[in-house]
Amino acid sequence: MVEYEPVIGLEVHAQLRTHSKMYCSCPADYQNAPPNTRVCPVCMGLPGTLPVINRLAVEAVIKTGLALNSEIAEHTKFDRKNYPYPDLMKGYQISQYDLPICIGGQLDIEVGGISKRIGITRVHLEEDVAKLFHRTDEATGEHYSLLDINRSGVPLMETVSEPDMRSPEEARQYLIKLRAILQYLGVSTGSMEEGSFRCDANVSIRPKGETSLGKRTEIKNMNSLRAVFRAIEFEVQRQTELVESARPIEQETRGWSEERGVTYSMRSKEEAHDYRYFPEPDLPPLTIDRAWTEQLAERLPELPDAKKLRFVEHYGLSDYNATMLTISLQPADFFENSFREYLHSYGLDTDNGTLAKSVANWTMTELGRVVNATGTELEDSHLTPQHVADLLHLLHEEVIGTSQAKTTFDAMFTTGESAQAVVDAMGLTQITDTKAINTAVSTTIGDNPKAVEDFMRGKDTAVKFLVGQVMKVTKGKANPTVAAAIVKEQLERMRT
Repeated sequence: MVEYEPVIGLEVHAQLRTHSKMYCSCPADYQNAPPNTRVCPVCMGLPGTLPVINRLAVEAVIKTGLALNSEIAEHTKFDRKNYPYPDLMKGYQISQYDLPICIGGQLDIEVGGISKRIGITRVHLEEDVAKLFHRTDEATGEHYSLLDINRSGVPLMETVSEPDMRSPEEARQYLIKLRAILQYLGVSTGSMEEGSFRCDANVSIRPKGETSLGKRTEIKNMNSLRAVFRAIEFEVQRQTELVESARPIEQETRGWSEERGVTYSMRSKEEAHDYRYFPEPDLPPLTIDRAWTEQLAERLPELPDAKKLRFVEHYGLSDYNATMLTISLQPADFFENSFREYLHSYGLDTDNGTLAKSVANWTMTELGRVVNATGTELEDSHLTPQHVADLLHLLHEEVIGTSQAKTTFDAMFTTGESAQAVVDAMGLTQITDTKAINTAVSTTIGDNPKAVEDFMRGKDTAVKFLVGQVMKVTKGKANPTVAAAIVKEQLERMRT
């Protein structure tokens, strides 16, 4: 049996965070705008209009290239990519062909504890297209399409990788890492759900050990990391079955159906010559000044790999925790700001590593839990780093226990009330009064003779069970350490 390996390359389109569109002054914030309200003669493709290059979009591509260790071209130009499609207003797209802004580069990923370097072919700049909405008339059953031109002309950066990935998981990790870099740079929101971060996957297979490339298919319509993983996984299996049954693989563009979990044929795959590229006559070639590039390089922010290393070395976080926190800029900043708020408000009342680990755990675990449960992103919630700092201080001072802290966290996320205000309003203060806990323990022991008998027979797990019952009786408010000590004390007294 011949063993086949996947050969995967990704083309990632990221909408750039600029105020205006790529070649006109129309606002680029089309997401929540009524259809066809962010338009002008230029982005509508009306005859006689002339495009003007958006300088900030060029700057964003240069910064991305610097972050990916690409070579920044001194001379670049724009080209017309010609293809007829209803969402392309002019009948062509202004893109870049043979002289992109960024050439080469690399991006390092880690899969299963093993690092791998993925080559970057190029990073270039182009414009987004309009958006088609396909509808069916309920009365007649006839199909029709609507066109929203708002998205047309939004700056779009395309990053093309080398075919260096060998598994769907490597492709997923590449996307996660690239998205993080773009978010750290502030050049794109990186949201696949909103369409500002889109991916096409080029997939082929070959006998393991060979270096030549097989016929590839390009997969489109993947709007999540999970979709990319599943689509590549399916396509590799589909191509393998074709080869093993001596059937040909067609070089084509295929779509991904999330509902059916399959790829489907859309059209034959175009080659570069099919687009009839030629230099854009309405835009001058660009000369990128070396001094400008050097200034941008000096202003680059701390990127994911550097931040991860600093989190490990400075805060004493584990490699896993540092990786999970820095996978996106928002949790990384929230962790660090929460840590600083704690120090500012309360000083270091424990060692640096213990505090950092606690802040990291609440950021990764509880914050992630509430975001997923409520469907509310952190930026849309009322939670601040000061909330987390105050909550951890109440925990450290044993004013509340872990159970009460989780309840408090949920309330702060939703309402924005301070930790102390939530604890007071909900009556969550931990019971530390030994007299009250003694009473609860006596009641619990009296209600659980089997557990007492188990303890007398030497089963230490009986103590844990009884402490759990005490916590139930006190509705989780008893200090568990005090409760455990009193349970043991009363049981030992019964033994003697």
